[in-house]
Amino acid sequence: MKKVELTGAVRTTTGTKNADQLRREKQVPCVLYGGGSVTHFATDEAALGKVVHTPDAYRIELDLEGRKVMAKLQETQFHPVSDQILHADFIELAEDKPARVTLSLRLKGQPTGVRKGGKLNQTLRKLEVKGLPGQLPEHLEYDVEHVEIGQNVRVRDLTFAGIEVLNKPEEVVLKVSVPKKEAEAAPAAAAPAAAAPAADAKKAEAKPAAKK
Repeated sequence: MKKVELTGAVRTTTGTKNADQLRREKQVPCVLYGGGSVTHFATDEAALGKVVHTPDAYRIELDLEGRKVMAKLQETQFHPVSDQILHADFIELAEDKPARVTLSLRLKGQPTGVRKGGKLNQTLRKLEVKGLPGQLPEHLEYDVEHVEIGQNVRVRDLTFAGIEVLNKPEEVVLKVSVPKKEAEAAPAAAAPAAAAPAADAKKAEAKPAAKK
């Protein structure tokens, strides 16, 4: 993951009044968990917003009054009307311990099935993964050149070096669907063939029985 830096001021006073005052000053109250302790701090709203509003994942180097800590953004709370960032939780990262993060999945190339007229549908755009912080990318990439019409790609089909995907193996990630016109044409083409035996049966019923 790409690294970004955030500067924070350690908070010795907590509570609703203190948090409201910080927000009026365009600061966001935050909490850092992990590392055997909990640290309350505040950081600049605009700087944090650049990290929050990106689809990519980052290792965040927190500078807490001279103390450097590597962390990841765990949870963000927003105002229900204004979308102002109200609070953020961070988890401290250790370079030798696997971390769980959510990474966006980007598709590379054009499926063979699409070139034949199929339609690509990506049903999972983010994946829950686990890996060492130094091996986690900003996002995941999957080459879809080989995917044919009618083929599904499931989580179990994905492999990324040094990364474990935590989603359910049977979940569908993407598929190339049969073109709608062709799908509708197939039942229509079968209808006359099915109607022929029925018509023959009606004729047989209508034919008078032979006299003995």
